[in-house]
Order: sequence, then C-alpha cells, then structure tokens
Amino acid sequence: MAILVTGGAGYIGSHTVAELLERGEEVVVIDNLVTGHREALLGGKLYEGDLRDKELLAKLFSENEIEAVIHFAASSLVGESMKDPVKYYDNNVYGTQCLLEAMQKAGVNKIVFSSTAATYGEPEKVPIEETDRTEPANVYGETKLTMERMMAWFDKVLDIKYVALRYFNAAGAHSSGKIGEDHRPESHLIPLVLQTALKQRESIAVFGEDYPTEDGTCVRDYIHVSDLADAHVRAVTYLRSGSVSSVFNLGNGLGFSVKQVIETAKKVTGLEIPVVIQERRAGDPAVLVASSNKARTVLGWNPKHADLENIIQSAWNWHSANPQGYGN
Repeated sequence: MAILVTGGAGYIGSHTVAELLERGEEVVVIDNLVTGHREALLGGKLYEGDLRDKELLAKLFSENEIEAVIHFAASSLVGESMKDPVKYYDNNVYGTQCLLEAMQKAGVNKIVFSSTAATYGEPEKVPIEETDRTEPANVYGETKLTMERMMAWFDKVLDIKYVALRYFNAAGAHSSGKIGEDHRPESHLIPLVLQTALKQRESIAVFGEDYPTEDGTCVRDYIHVSDLADAHVRAVTYLRSGSVSSVFNLGNGLGFSVKQVIETAKKVTGLEIPVVIQERRAGDPAVLVASSNKARTVLGWNPKHADLENIIQSAWNWHSANPQGYGN
C-alpha cells in the first residue's frame, strides 16, 4: 500500500516524501512541477501533471494501491491571491474537489491536508487555538478554509476521514543538505535574509518597526520543515488507527521577531545583512503564534528543531551550498 503525496516535489512536500521513505513507506507523487522541483524528490514514483486532470488522477489510482493521501498541492502566495482570486479558487478548491472525487471512486478514505494559519485571519488571542474564530483576511486563507469545510462534508456524507494541519512559518532544510527551500519568486523571510547575505539581494526589507512588540517588528512562529514532515506522517498514523477527522495547529509556540531573525542570520552566516525599513503592509498582524498542545497530546508530536539558530543554520547549509537553488 502506498501513500500519495500531492505537490510532493514542493518544499514541504519533498521533505515529507523524504520522511516517508526513511520510514519504509511506498510513496507515489503527483506534481505539475510549476513550483516544485523534480530534483527535490529523493525517491518515490512521480506522475507529472495537475490534480484537475481527472483522467490522470483516475490512471494514478488505478495503477497504484493507494492507502492514504497527503495533500500539499495548492497555490500559496497571499499577495497573488488578492490579485487573481480565480486562480486560487480553481487551483486550490476545484483541484481538491477533483482529488476527493478520485479518492471516493477508488475507495480511498484517508487524507491529511496542508492547511494554514491564514484561516484564522487577525487572531483573537495569542497563542492561537484550533477552536478560535476563523475569518481569513485574504483569498488564499479563504480557499484553504473552504477546502477544510469541503473535507468535513465529504467525511459526513462519504466517510472520507481527514486531518487538517494549520501551520505557521515553515523554515529550514533537510539535515542531509540534499533538499531545501527554492521558491520562484521567493516570499519567505528566512530565505530572503539568506539571499541578502549571499549578496543576491542588496538588502532585506522590514515592513514596519512600530508594532506593539518588544522591538517593534512583527513576531511569527517559525517551525522547521522536518518537524512539519514528521507531523504529516504522524497524522497518517492517526487516521490508520481509525481515529475521527480533526484539525491541528502546528507551531513551536515560540515567537521570533523579524529583527531577531535577521540578527540570528548574521550570527549564523558571519556576514553583513543590510536592512531597509519600509512602511507596514496591510493585513500583517503584529503577533502570530500557535498553541500546538492538541498536536502534542493527540499525535504525540514534539518539534525537535525549535531553536531559531538551529532552523537558520540548516537553511544556511542548503542556501550556501545551492546559491541558485535547484538550478545549480
């Protein structure tokens, strides 16, 4: 029996594929390679294509004995989602509908879904808990919440069990140094900071330093990508045990400010990182930190790489060895 990983050639997907392979699982991947990289796959059987291609999905399920699905495939740029909502509803929501339809036809009834903290919008309190209000502030978060609701109905009506994992800022790279973070364009803070250290950028922009935080910059919960991969595999085990559908936050429960990230990157790299202060961006909450008590208790999940210096060091190992990403 195999685990199907959609979007498995992407950043978090490829690390999850690596984790599954290390645990002796058979892995099948579907990825259209628009944002993913063939070189990021350390194994598994790849189907190159799109979830909205129903014939390809039917072929994949007929050719492989799929036990469960881990679903990463989605568009995930907040800014882009506010300019092109059609793309996000088509790719994220309709793509998920096609996947669930194919699963139902093939008799596959377990799915672990990569959701997001963006489903919460402006948090009511910190740390954020799974029972808190969900009012997304952007199209991306709204499509992810729609995908969660779709899965809840498929569970009620068709008994397809799901786990939705809402996580915060993924960062870092695999301990082997073979795979890491390579987005085009890059939008995540830590790789942008490291690109600045490598002189691929003139400076790193800090959007606002007048937030009600210790140093005036936004505070976020950074979680190592390998810890995320571990959580996805644990969620599959949870569903294998016959457990009910559920939602879990994934985070370290620790907040680090933008300035703390930059200062830690300077320490790790030993290089200068020029900073330019710019105005706040609309819709950026001051603090986003997760409570992961439920995941720790129910899934037995404990982040092994919670230290910010450890996270940035692993990312630096990848970026310094692969300054052009997978394009080397």
